[in-house]
Amino acid sequence: MSVTAEMVKDLREKTGAGLMDCKRALSESGGDMEKAIDGLRRKGLATAAKKSGRSASEGLIGSYIHMDKLGVMVEVNCETDFVARTDDFREVVKDIAMHIAAANPQYVSREEVPADLVGREKEIYRGQVANKPAQVVDKIIEGKLEKFYSDVCLLDQVFIKDPEGKLKIKDLINAKIAKLGENILVRRFSRFKLGEGLSLVAACES
Repeated sequence: MSVTAEMVKDLREKTGAGLMDCKRALSESGGDMEKAIDGLRRKGLATAAKKSGRSASEGLIGSYIHMDKLGVMVEVNCETDFVARTDDFREVVKDIAMHIAAANPQYVSREEVPADLVGREKEIYRGQVANKPAQVVDKIIEGKLEKFYSDVCLLDQVFIKDPEGKLKIKDLINAKIAKLGENILVRRFSRFKLGEGLSLVAACES
């Protein structure tokens, strides 16, 4: 039985496991949803969703500097200081900081995107598809909005170090949650680029 994107999405919603883990589990189970869930549970990957609501007040502030011209600081939280000191946690913090430097997200998650900005984007998209049949307009707008989120939201971006170009940052985090047994979340970040904004200031002053 072939594994469809809808099946992968369904399994991911049921387990909280990463996208690629869900796809692999379905392939191994021949498309059997219950067997796939059991397989993920045996590997400890179906617990991320349960842990995601737990309090996370420990963690690290990680940083990444690129050629002394681009810098990132990011706060990543976990539940205990013990996990915060592990190599696995430090590695994911470093990877996230490096990703932010390269991909330049504007927000951590889509929930942080201002409603007026989302509304403005929808209106732009609606104008672009005004000549399309009414029954497909909403689907097209939704697809364009998903692309917008993948451009500006850290958790929706594809991890820059993933060779297949499929693993999103939220999948990377879910995999670490499953492995380390604690909730992990990115709270905030700042990205600095040398000279950024100076041309705008000069233009205003002139």
